[in-house]
Amino acid sequence: MTDAPPPAYSQPAQPAVNPGQTLGIVALICSFFFQILGLILGIVALNQSKKVGMKNGLAVAAIWISAILLVLGVIIFIVSIALFGSLAAFTTEYSFAP
Repeated sequence: MTDAPPPAYSQPAQPAVNPGQTLGIVALICSFFFQILGLILGIVALNQSKKVGMKNGLAVAAIWISAILLVLGVIIFIVSIALFGSLAAFTTEYSFAP
């Protein structure tokens, strides 16, 4: 009769912490107000999460929202410059000065 060694008990594994999770939340909030900052923070948060092998849906959402709103902002800016330019040309052509 051999004495078997007692089973080795180990500490329960700590839940893995996603280092980019908080930065992903910040990036998502910034993506609505400061698109370039939200885009940069989203990319950084996604890279931090990928380094530890985790997914970060908030960072991906921040990247998409920032990119879409940034493109829309640039389009609206260009269209408004064109409209105000044509309006200025129209008003100088038909000015009511004697």
